[in-house]
Amino acid sequence: MNPGERQIIPTGIAIALPSGFEAQVRPRSGLAAKHGITLVNSPGTIDADYRGEIGAILINHGSKPFVIERGMRIAQLIVSPLTKFSWFEQDELSHTTRSAG
Repeated sequence: MNPGERQIIPTGIAIALPSGFEAQVRPRSGLAAKHGITLVNSPGTIDADYRGEIGAILINHGSKPFVIERGMRIAQLIVSPLTKFSWFEQDELSHTTRSAG
């Protein structure tokens, strides 16, 4: 990947999450710190009904070309349960010690 270039990198991984769960594709801090390689859409969300191969959309923010090799750890996959909730419109929010700052 040349500097400024972005690519969808196939992972060779497909998953079937149970209903009520999601997976998030997240960047690896070491790649970002050492080479400027990170995910464009971070986190990338994988819904429970998605059945295709997971791809990582990477971008090279570094100043040098970077070669991605088979088996290289380029991202992390985190699986989490979804929390359902309802929104309620309010005219005013309660005060906290932090407030907005």
